[in-house]
Amino acid sequence: MTLRLPTRRLPSFHGLLLAAALAVAALAPQGATGQGERPPAQGAAPAANGAKPDAAKPEANKAPEKAPEAKPAPPKPELSENIKAVRAKLDAARADLEGREKELARPNLTAADLTRIRDGVGPVADGIRTVIDELDLPLASARERLTQLGPKPKEGEESPEIAKERVEREAAVAGIDETQRLARSLLVQSEQIVDRVSNRRRDAFTKGLFERSQGLVAPSLWSRVAEDVPRDMRALQSALSDIMLLFSRNGTLGNLLLLGIAFGVSFALYFGRRNIAPRFGHRDEGEGEPDRRSVLLAAWRVLLIGTVPAVLGSYAIYYALDATDLLPSRLLPVAAAITGGFAFVAFVQALCDALLSQNRPRWRPTPVTDESATRITRLAVSIAVVISVAKAIEALNSGISAALPVSIATRGIGAVVTGLILAIGLHRFADDSTQQAEEACLGPYVAPERASALGGPARMLGWLAVIVICAAPLVGYVAFAAFLVDQLVWAASLLVLLYLLVQSVEAFIGGALREDTRIATTLQANTGLRKRSLNQIGVLATGLLRVLLIAVVALLILAPWGLDSTDVTASLRTAFFGFKVGDVTISLSSIAFGIGILMVGVFVTRGVQRWLENTYLPATDLDSGLRNSISTVAGYCGFLLALALAFSYLGLSLEKLTIVAGALSVGIGFGLQSIVNNFVSGLLLLWERPIRVGDQVVIGDSEGIVKRISVRSTEIQTFDRSAVIVPNSNLISGIVKNRVRGDRAGRVNLTVSVVRSQDPVRAAELIEQCARAHADVMKEPPPRVVFKKIGDPYLEFELFATIVDVGLGLKVLTDLNFAVFKALSEEGLIPAMGTPSSIVTVQGLEGVQGALGAIAGGLGKSGDATSAEPSALAEPDADVRSGTSRAPSRRKLERSDA
Repeated sequence: MTLRLPTRRLPSFHGLLLAAALAVAALAPQGATGQGERPPAQGAAPAANGAKPDAAKPEANKAPEKAPEAKPAPPKPELSENIKAVRAKLDAARADLEGREKELARPNLTAADLTRIRDGVGPVADGIRTVIDELDLPLASARERLTQLGPKPKEGEESPEIAKERVEREAAVAGIDETQRLARSLLVQSEQIVDRVSNRRRDAFTKGLFERSQGLVAPSLWSRVAEDVPRDMRALQSALSDIMLLFSRNGTLGNLLLLGIAFGVSFALYFGRRNIAPRFGHRDEGEGEPDRRSVLLAAWRVLLIGTVPAVLGSYAIYYALDATDLLPSRLLPVAAAITGGFAFVAFVQALCDALLSQNRPRWRPTPVTDESATRITRLAVSIAVVISVAKAIEALNSGISAALPVSIATRGIGAVVTGLILAIGLHRFADDSTQQAEEACLGPYVAPERASALGGPARMLGWLAVIVICAAPLVGYVAFAAFLVDQLVWAASLLVLLYLLVQSVEAFIGGALREDTRIATTLQANTGLRKRSLNQIGVLATGLLRVLLIAVVALLILAPWGLDSTDVTASLRTAFFGFKVGDVTISLSSIAFGIGILMVGVFVTRGVQRWLENTYLPATDLDSGLRNSISTVAGYCGFLLALALAFSYLGLSLEKLTIVAGALSVGIGFGLQSIVNNFVSGLLLLWERPIRVGDQVVIGDSEGIVKRISVRSTEIQTFDRSAVIVPNSNLISGIVKNRVRGDRAGRVNLTVSVVRSQDPVRAAELIEQCARAHADVMKEPPPRVVFKKIGDPYLEFELFATIVDVGLGLKVLTDLNFAVFKALSEEGLIPAMGTPSSIVTVQGLEGVQGALGAIAGGLGKSGDATSAEPSALAEPDADVRSGTSRAPSRRKLERSDA
């Protein structure tokens, strides 16, 4: 037996006593105590020295040996090392987040500090998400291994190997699960930090935006401005002195040459673009009517040529001033504001020239008149000039540290002037609309041409913006008015660019796929796609790009109002990867993948069905009914399997489906049988599609076109434009005639009566020739003429003709009637117009008929048959109907004048 002594040093005497005590305790169970052997206690284990127990001792006195209780073992070494490495990453992430939380607790944080904190949290959160994703698979694998061992037995004992394996696997599951839960808690902490940063930024933004100062109508403001103007003028003179000092100090030949080159290049770019743009714009009014693509390409060329040189020229001057140190650093923002203002005015001019094209109406992408284009251009350029001047003055006030009342007055005046210019422009558009309305009332009404894009809601919003912009500085909200002006110009510029982009996408992508262009022809030849499929792809592509462009522009418009891209990204990530509503997790990604699995399953099922119907089942000896049943069952089984796979991916277990089925059964029990019947019938209609939208059906005494199939009812539009709503259960359980189920071919029947004295073969040939000559009558099967009845005085024929479209039935029937009538009339096979022909049935004249018959008999015996033509008298006959004879009291008298 091995003894392990404490490692701590003890005094020598105490160490000897402790060693002796441990030795005695270890040897005591093995040997005698000097008093003879002590009998072992009841239930004691056998002697360790190998002595055999007393054989005469009854077995009942022996206590059963218990298996040693297994202690929790640590997880496997390699798994422990992985967990340790992950825990180290999480500890570092926790320390980083805690440090940022402490920094965020400081009261005086600038916008730059908040941005730095938020940007630093992003990589940490991404690392935590990576850890969570990496632990999903090991955790699932460890749980699966633990599940394979089964539950721990309540009675009996496990083998030591199973018990040891269970402890190891439970430890592995516990370690991975704890690590993942820790990572999730840190992810929540990072999201909370980002939310706190966003809230503080919004609060600071709102506080600065709606901070109230002295209004422009306050006399105290202008008195303070008058007091501060002399000091600001001295500050301006000091700034000019600094500029002259820097010129005298740094005005070397190289710096002056660089500055001169920058100004020369800038002037050349600014004034040369006016001559370059028309040459490269290719907008000649003398040419023919340009197509939409040419107009949009010319608009983009004019916009780029008018904007890019101006921006480059402004940047050249700013770069030269910054590189040569000829301007104090506090005045560099003034130079940036001035050069940026010139570039902004040039951009507005180019944008108006590209979209409005004042002197070239054929090359105008927007539907406005020449007068409106001129007015919009003047309005936009005037506002751009005022804003540029206001920004330059604000930058100058900041550079010379002007007094606050002066800054308030200059910003407020700039906002008011901008609002007044906008009001003048809106008023001119209103006058234009009124004048056109008055001119239209002078004579017959003619719809006036669309005058401008500033109509209706846009004009109302413009007047509302004018009121707010002009009123806010007067009452003290100067910052809000200036911000509203900036955002109005920013939003208007983005919306105009959005219009140009959307029109370009529609013309270059959608038009290229929908029309007979070279791209469409190449795609059809190389991919085998039909023109209809290309049209659908073009519509989907343009729709997706339009939604994407609108979303980007909306984010750019909302960005200055405190909306960060990180907030949008976080929201999209949460919506895509899952968010919880109570205990239910909704994930757009899971829904999308589930729908994809269902679509793939349905596609594979349809392929298997087609293979069974076209390849395998026709090769068997099964009858057609059984083959159809096998194919249908295979389709249902494949659909149910795909549906089960999709539900399993979404995490919907059989218990949840059972709950839904139980709820439906309860609803059915409460009297919803009819609704559920119609619902299930609607699903069958939508799946089997025995009736489709656009089919011509006959239901009872109603015939019409199927317009809409929903899960409860089907809408049928009759030929008198009435809507018939039919429950779906009637369509499933009732008898429905679908005239276009297989194809749209139909049949028309035409009954024709020909005089009995004419040739029936010739009549049948003429009728058949009329049917064959009609363009809508199919050649296969050919039209047939049936000799239906030999009557007196007519021969009755019936024409059966198959037409290409059942919807043309009445038209074809009318055309055939006209053609047959004309052909038979020309041949004299039918009575001419005005020839009387009738059959008269007289009842109750039996006596008269008998007397007339006796008279006729007497005249016949006298032999005077040549003096007059005998009258055509009908002999009594028997009319057999349904196997019975007509009563003797009913007789016919037929007269024919043919």
